[in-house]
Amino acid sequence: MKDETGGILKAAWLIALVTIASKLLGFIRDMVVANFYGATMVSDAYFYALQIPSLAIIILGGVGGPFHSATVAVFSKLIGNENVATEQLNKLYNTFLTITFIFFAFLSIGGFLFADKVMGLIISAGSSELISLATMHFKIMSPIILIGGIIGIYYGLLVSHKKYILPNLSPMVLSLVVIISICLVNNDKSGMVLAIATTVGACCQLLLQFPKLRQLGYRIKPNFDIINNLQFKNISELLFPAILSSTIGQIGIYVDMFFASTLAEGAWTSVVFANRIFQFPVGILVTAFLVPLFPLFSKLAGENKPQDIRNYFNKGVGVLLFASIPMIILILTLAKDGISLIFERGAFDSNAVLMVSEALCFLSFSIIPYVFRDSITRVYYAFNDSRTPFIIATSTILLKVFLNWCLILKLNMGIAGITLSTSLVTLFNATFLGLFISKRIKLDYPSLFINFAKMIIAGILTFIACIFACKLFNTIILPKYLFETTKIVSVTILCFVLYMGLNIVFKMEYIGELIKRLKRQNRMS
Repeated sequence: MKDETGGILKAAWLIALVTIASKLLGFIRDMVVANFYGATMVSDAYFYALQIPSLAIIILGGVGGPFHSATVAVFSKLIGNENVATEQLNKLYNTFLTITFIFFAFLSIGGFLFADKVMGLIISAGSSELISLATMHFKIMSPIILIGGIIGIYYGLLVSHKKYILPNLSPMVLSLVVIISICLVNNDKSGMVLAIATTVGACCQLLLQFPKLRQLGYRIKPNFDIINNLQFKNISELLFPAILSSTIGQIGIYVDMFFASTLAEGAWTSVVFANRIFQFPVGILVTAFLVPLFPLFSKLAGENKPQDIRNYFNKGVGVLLFASIPMIILILTLAKDGISLIFERGAFDSNAVLMVSEALCFLSFSIIPYVFRDSITRVYYAFNDSRTPFIIATSTILLKVFLNWCLILKLNMGIAGITLSTSLVTLFNATFLGLFISKRIKLDYPSLFINFAKMIIAGILTFIACIFACKLFNTIILPKYLFETTKIVSVTILCFVLYMGLNIVFKMEYIGELIKRLKRQNRMS
């Protein structure tokens, strides 16, 4: 158990470092996009068109997506101590790859042929010029749909073989291609260069996986061995509801896109940037801890060791919740200053800063239910149950429509209404996933929530202190960028020092473990 925990922590730190590098480059990409395109109709059209390709390459095929999760859940139980691809694994891999390729090829071709109908449906409340521009972008990016599922399989195989770095490193290629392309062609008025660069970057992201997979012994030999194939049946039974669940989740985003098209120009771009900023710290945390934990959950479920699953779940979720609270505090107190410092230049003006910061503040309330939802979903998948997450996700569609209608059209909350409804829907999803998991395994909630209560108290006290610190800083007169940098650094240090100190005073379990590990490391060095 201790060896496993140490291995997971080492993997988590390594993945975190690689993910930070990848997210930083993605952040630079967003800064470049914001600088050249701002929050305008061109950026709106691109982000509207990108949503379906993103569904394929990030939601379905990304780390934690259905194809990645289904591959890990099945292959991790079949890989032997040699950690190389056997004939059985190769056969299963090629069956899965062949069916996936055909399925996504049809979707990609359909997306290209009916791009105008798809964009017209999603942004029906938008202008004809916006729909036409989004249609052009979507046609250019339709090949990404074909790539998505295949990337998910490759990511899953690498993680199953404990090769964690490449899946988290390869998205950097896409970011690099986009950055270089925009900088080389700096007078792109239609966003066509942005769409082409995104497609080329996605292709490079796929090709980067091949050498490592060949090294592990995987070879492409298409086959249709689906009759009486138990392992492929296991993949299908897990994958199909998971795809539907993820797709259902995306319907909520399409609902947001429709309502955003009724708002001011740049509204959807603001929501997208808020999500990107949100995913920077949260994505690092979730990826770092859940990527190495998921194969372990699957292995322990196969070995019928529920107590070990409970222990690892509480430790993983506890750390995620512990780190989530200061993130929320910093977003609520420093969002406007941070977004202004990073993005406010070129075509990205002060109005765009206000729109993005407003969206981000309301989205920050979803961090805690988000990390809990993603963690507990891995436990469902470990027990080959993707049906329950699908049913719960389906039930949120009408809730999303109602909340958007109420918050945006009736209460006139605008962009804030979109992200607040997202936070409420995430909370609903996480709550019911937490309740229904008892059908599979009884988790140790009391100890988890006792520690969480201590974190919340520490967080409230820290938030109050940070609010007073921000008010004090606002009385200081300094040049704009120096003021924002000084304020962000000072309040961030105050937040972490006070939050950590209060948790030590409250004898929060995870702080105790961290201190013990640091002392042990010092003795070893």
